[in-house]
This record gives sequence, structure tokens and C-alpha cells, in this order.
Amino acid sequence: MGVSVRPKKQDPNALAMEKQKVSVFRKEHFNAAHRLHNPAWTPEKNNEVFGLCNNPNYHGHNYDLIVQVTGYPDPETGYVIDTKKLSDLIKVEVLARFDHKNLNLDTTFFATTNPSAENIAVVIYELLRTKINLTLDLKIRLYETERNFVEYPS
Repeated sequence: MGVSVRPKKQDPNALAMEKQKVSVFRKEHFNAAHRLHNPAWTPEKNNEVFGLCNNPNYHGHNYDLIVQVTGYPDPETGYVIDTKKLSDLIKVEVLARFDHKNLNLDTTFFATTNPSAENIAVVIYELLRTKINLTLDLKIRLYETERNFVEYPS
């Protein structure tokens, strides 16, 4: 007769953890100036729509950025993503490009696109999306003020 081999007993907690998605958040901060302006509009319409944000001399914000990465923890490391690597990625791809910059004048991203919080969030998403494993979900939350923030994708 053959030898009977009992199946290896799996740790039910380990199995449960492997099946659970987890979100990792990294918060960063940057300061930037911008002007909301549509060159196709009259000065009056720009002022009506954008108000103080249409100041010809620009204005600034202290942005808070929260990058959310969601996925399954790696069974070997327990990480969804290494937060040190995520921090470094944000510093290179976002902070180095936007911190203490005039978004209209110092970046190519907003040469023809209004640097609204919505558009800034989309640009940040696109910059990071190409560098983060596609098996991981990515979401950007950008606070322009304490009370005003946007998320992309929603």
C-alpha cells in the first residue's frame, strides 16, 4: 500500500490576511503658486468665474497631498508597498516638480491647462501611476486648503 500523506494544515489567519486588500497612505506637503485663468475669456469673465484666484500676480497654497495605494499584502514582506519607496517616489515625481514653484510658469504640465486642484490631482496621479505596479490601486487626495480638497479617481 502507498504512504498516506496528510495535507499541510494552513494557518487560517494567514489565509484570511492574504485575501484582504489593505490601503497604505502617504501624506506629503508642498507649497506652490498658481493663477486660474482662461485666455479665451475676457478679463471680466475670468474675474467673475475665478475671482481672487485670477490674480495676475498669482497666489499660493500650502497643499497637503495624500497618496493612497491599495492592494494585497505581499506574503513575504507583509507590505502592500514599501512606504520608504513610496515616499521617495513622491519626492522625485511630485515634490521636486511642484514644491515652491509657480505651476503656471515653472512647469510644463500647466502651460495650457488651468492648475485647478482637480487638474493638479490628475497630473499627480498620472506621474505616479506609471511608477507604481498596475496590480495596485492608486488614489490621490489633494487639499488646497483645510476645507477644500479633491480626490482622483473618485
